[in-house]
Amino acid sequence: MRPDRRSARNSVQMRDWPLSQLPGLSCENQSQLEECGITTTNQLFRLTKTPAAKALLAHQLDVNIQYVNRWAAMASLARIPSVGCQYCGLLLHAGVASATNLAEMQVERLHEQILKLHVATMQRNDLTPSIDRVQKWINEARLVS
Repeated sequence: MRPDRRSARNSVQMRDWPLSQLPGLSCENQSQLEECGITTTNQLFRLTKTPAAKALLAHQLDVNIQYVNRWAAMASLARIPSVGCQYCGLLLHAGVASATNLAEMQVERLHEQILKLHVATMQRNDLTPSIDRVQKWINEARLVS
């Protein structure tokens, strides 16, 4: 949980996490990424900025491009301090594909999407992050993007 860097135009510290913290990444895939020199979420984000770069990495790892797209999306979202690895998977499942995408979301709409996701998958709504937390994610995404 190390700060990565501070942007000159804002005060949000982007985060960089060990790949082991990224949800849904198998030990085998983590080892494959490490063999390619990718050990943190920030490295993964930087090396998967374009569709061509994602395709190249998928080819190098001999995995379906969908996996690389998912990992890249979570790495993008994990850079946001209040999201991190704790909520990046939740946001991805709620339809948010990147920090830029999150920055463009309306707080009420996103909160509703997350609430529906929790109810549909866990039959619970008490685990849904507060609307204030969702607003913080969006505000920080605007500063990071």
